[in-house]
Amino acid sequence: MTFILFTLVSTLSHVAIAAPASKYWAYWDKSNPDSSAVINHDMWQEVLDKYLVLRPDGNRFRYRNVSQKGRDKLDKYLREMSSLDPRNYSKAEQKAYWINFYNALTVDLILEHYPVKSITKIGPWYRFGPWDSDITRVAGQKLTLNDIEHRILRPLWEDSRIHYAVNCASLGCPDLSGKVFSATTTDQMLDELARRFIRQEKGVSWIDGRLTLSRIYEWYEKDFIDQEGVVLHLRQFASVATARKLKKYTGVIQYQYNWGLNELK
Repeated sequence: MTFILFTLVSTLSHVAIAAPASKYWAYWDKSNPDSSAVINHDMWQEVLDKYLVLRPDGNRFRYRNVSQKGRDKLDKYLREMSSLDPRNYSKAEQKAYWINFYNALTVDLILEHYPVKSITKIGPWYRFGPWDSDITRVAGQKLTLNDIEHRILRPLWEDSRIHYAVNCASLGCPDLSGKVFSATTTDQMLDELARRFIRQEKGVSWIDGRLTLSRIYEWYEKDFIDQEGVVLHLRQFASVATARKLKKYTGVIQYQYNWGLNELK
């Protein structure tokens, strides 16, 4: 078994970040359905093309190799994204915007604190990670990573596949996508990312005959309705063999997560 189990860390993280609530933020529930404007994410794509290494067992980011030119490009992209008001765009354009922005902000956060062994080590000592720290400002509003994920993306779209798109820079997290999201590709990409994660060991595995899932399915079980809903969701995207095994399984489900940094060493 190549996947590393961090029992103590997993236990602490379970307590510390257990399912941040999906809290509706009415300010962001506005869009322009008549808009055909497209937000340009080319600079973020260029960063991904240069520094993200695609691997079957999990994509890795070459943080230590990011040049000053690469940092400048990422900073410029983030400035452009923060200068926009996404509410002026279509809902589909907004969804892609928030996912790309979240992931780029996370990579930038790691680079600011690199070298670091885990994103959980960033932030004040009394918090588990940086997710509640102000990280950007958009349309006059201060935003944290948790705001983007749990007050915007989750409540406004109510799409459980969001968990496969936003990346927490950790080995246990669904992979950082090598392609930027767009209004026309997001839905297909979310299916592909769900399929990819569920077919990886860090998503679904069997340890000593026991079904072992990523803790994401424990933390956010309500987004899949309940535990039975989680299993039904897994069967939808699993391989044929795994789907059959899941259908027959009646045992206890255990969970695991690896907070190690998703870097290429």
